Amino acid sequence: METSGLDEFLAEQQFSGVVLVRRGPTTVYEAATGLATPRWGIPNTLDTRFDTASITKLFTSAAVLHLVGRGELDLETSIHHYVDLEGTTISPDVTLLHLLTHTSGIADDADEEAGEKYEDLFLEKPNYAIIETADFLPQFAHKEPLAAPGVECRYCNVGYVLAGLAIERVTGQSYRQYVFDEVFIRAGMLDSGFYDRREAAPRVAEGWDLIDGVWRSNIYSYPPIGSPDGGAHVTAADLVRFIQAVRGGELLNAEFTTEFLLPQVEHDEATWYGFGLEFDMNEDGTVRSYYKDGINPGASGIVRHYLEEGLDIVVLSNTEEGAWPVIQELDERLGG
Repeated sequence: METSGLDEFLAEQQFSGVVLVRRGPTTVYEAATGLATPRWGIPNTLDTRFDTASITKLFTSAAVLHLVGRGELDLETSIHHYVDLEGTTISPDVTLLHLLTHTSGIADDADEEAGEKYEDLFLEKPNYAIIETADFLPQFAHKEPLAAPGVECRYCNVGYVLAGLAIERVTGQSYRQYVFDEVFIRAGMLDSGFYDRREAAPRVAEGWDLIDGVWRSNIYSYPPIGSPDGGAHVTAADLVRFIQAVRGGELLNAEFTTEFLLPQVEHDEATWYGFGLEFDMNEDGTVRSYYKDGINPGASGIVRHYLEEGLDIVVLSNTEEGAWPVIQELDERLGG
């Protein structure tokens, strides 16, 4: 990949975040620019930890598939078998397979496609009241389903909340602890974790967005600590370690290593969904790249692997819009 001029491009975009491009163990390009917090003027560095937003779903999927490989979870079993959903609108026909591939048909807590705003969930209930995985249930468990399970492919954050509750049920551990032990540690992601934004954790970028000419913090925009559908904090290097550990069979058995890296459900003409990953397809039906991106107030980013070029790319920003021009620029340089 041609990397000349990338430094100038990041400067022109006033990019706040980190970019890392690797081919295997070789670093092709890396840069850290902007501020980890505009309040104090602390610069981002290559080892700054960023909120990954929905990229966290990859860690949830890996944890679920690891447990399936060990016989402790079953993709085809009703989610009611693992989570007490009596009295809710969640159909007993919904399985972990539906949840991980966004085909459950359940309504999201905030249906952004329908114009609902996530931050509106906290107008009556404060965001800091949503800490444990089960705290999310009242936000969606009684909403009417959008479709029968397995009929439509529609992105749904809370499907991963239910998957996280299933992890907690069979392991007897909190979701965050299980992912830390069985995903982060096993993948060698020694700089990653779930950091509470109310605490002074080291090297954690704060999320800010420029709104009407004023820098606004994201501290009231969503729950203060990560959950199964979003919010883990990682370094760019750790995110590359994760995707390389999956490909190398370090996290999942041979069957689910293969399945994790295969398209499962068609979302639209250009994109298929897998177990957390999304697949950018060539016209001949082959995979051009697979990736997972994420966006929240004060957070945006992607981890992406280009098959033909053998490149792993990570872009992480502590602003909501910061990552997208950089992601597009890199993709265009690779023929996208």
